[in-house]
Amino acid sequence: QYKFRDLTIEELKDFSKTYPNFTFSMNTYTFKDGSQKDLLNFSGTVPVKYGNSYNIPVRLWILDSHPFAPPICFLKPTASMGIAVGKHVDARGRIYLPYLQSWSHPKSTLTGLIKEMIAKFEEELPLYSLSSSDAARQSELLSYIAKITEGETDMKSRSKTGSRNEGCFNKITVVGAGDLGIACVLAVAAKDIADKVVLLDLSEGAAKGGTMDLEIFAVPNVEISKDFSASADSKVVVLTMNSLGNAQTYLDVIQSNVDLFRGIIPAVSHYSQNAVLLVASHPVEVMTFVSWKLSSFPKSRVIGVGANLDSERFRYILTSLLKAEVLAKDAWVIGEQGEDKVPSWTSCNVAANQTEAMAARNSREKVANRAMEVLKGKGQRSWSVGLSVADLVDSILKDKRKVHSVSTLAKGCCNINSEVFLSLPCVLGTSGVIEMVRLEEDPLVQEKLQSSAGSIHDLQQQLKL
Repeated sequence: QYKFRDLTIEELKDFSKTYPNFTFSMNTYTFKDGSQKDLLNFSGTVPVKYGNSYNIPVRLWILDSHPFAPPICFLKPTASMGIAVGKHVDARGRIYLPYLQSWSHPKSTLTGLIKEMIAKFEEELPLYSLSSSDAARQSELLSYIAKITEGETDMKSRSKTGSRNEGCFNKITVVGAGDLGIACVLAVAAKDIADKVVLLDLSEGAAKGGTMDLEIFAVPNVEISKDFSASADSKVVVLTMNSLGNAQTYLDVIQSNVDLFRGIIPAVSHYSQNAVLLVASHPVEVMTFVSWKLSSFPKSRVIGVGANLDSERFRYILTSLLKAEVLAKDAWVIGEQGEDKVPSWTSCNVAANQTEAMAARNSREKVANRAMEVLKGKGQRSWSVGLSVADLVDSILKDKRKVHSVSTLAKGCCNINSEVFLSLPCVLGTSGVIEMVRLEEDPLVQEKLQSSAGSIHDLQQQLKL
C-alpha cells in the first residue's frame, strides 16, 4: 500500500506522457536486510549521446513512501552488455546520482531524475559492448545482475545478512555521514550499546561523506548505506545532517535545513514507525519541532539532544572542580542551546526559615554562576556531542528511566503556550520521554524560558514547512 497514493499516481501519469516507452509492473523487491515488499517498478531505455546514440536500459523501483523517498535505480543490461563501473554505477548495476541523494519533494521528480541520468551517462557511459567471448563469460554474471534488478539478493549475500540480523534487537540508524554522524557511530560502537548501527550516507561519494575510513577499518556491527530501507525497524534514529547551501541569512540557513529534512523525515519515519527520533542537527530546538511536524510521531518520541552535554558538564564542574556535590545532584542546564541556556534545579532543600532559605539560594546562585563561567569555555566538538548522543541512546535502548535534559515540547510548562521545543529534565525510556521532571519554581528561570520560547516561536512562524 502506497502511503501517498494520489501523489504517486499523479506523478507517474506525468512521467508516462514524457517517457511513453517505459512499461510498469508490480513485483516483489527484496531489501538488503532480507525484508520484502511488493513495489511498483518500471523499465525502459533512456537516450544517451556519447559520440553515437545509445539506448541505456534501466529499471526504477518506486518505494511506498514516494514521492518523499527517491526510487531505487538499476541498469538492466542485456547479455551483450558489460557494466562500466564508475562514479555513478557500481558493479551490480545500481545507479547513484546526486539527484537521488538530495531528493526532496516536490522539487524532485521522476522526470527530473531521468534528465539527470541522461546528463551523467553522457559524461560517463555506464555500459559497453562485449565481444562474443566476453559475452559468454558474462552470462553467469548477468544472471546475478538480473536477480538484483528483479529485487532479489543472491543466497550467499542473504545468508550473510541473515546471520548478522539474527537476534538483533537494538538497531539504531544515524542519518548523515559528516563529522558528527561518524562521531555518533563511533561513540555508540565504543559503548557497545546497539546490536547494529546503520549509517545513512546521503552525500555524493563515500570519500566525500567521510565513510571511507569506516569501511577500511570495518567497525563491527556498523553498516554504511545510501538506502533509506536499510534503516527499517530501528529503535532510535539519530538525525545529524545539516544543509551546506549558500544561504545568506540565518533564516535562509534554517529554511535550507527544513528543506533537507522534508526529504528525509517522512522516509525514515515510514521505515521505522515505532522509533524514537533523536535530533542533533542545528538549531536543535527548531529542527526537533520540524521533525515532530514532518514525522507525525507523538511528542514523546521526538526529542533533541538539547542541553544534555551541558548538564553533564555542569554537574561535573560543580562536583569535581567546585566541590559542591549536594548542589550537583539536582542541577540541570535547561532552555535554549547557546548563550540563553540557564541553570536550574529539580528540587530544593527547604530551610528552617525564610532567612536561611534566602541565604542558601544566594550561595547556590554564586556557585552556579562560577560553574556556568567555566562551562562557557568548553566548546562542543563533534566527538563530545557524539558521546552525549550515545549517552541518550543508551538510556532509551536499555529503558534506564534516567533523567536527561533534552529538547522536548515545552507547551504547558512555565506558562508557555506555543508549540516550541526547549531543553527540560525528562525521564527517558524505550518510548522516548516518559515524563517531564518538575522544576523548582524560580521566576527568573521561568522568564528566561518564556523569552526563549517567544523568539523560537517567532522564528518558526517564518519557516515554510
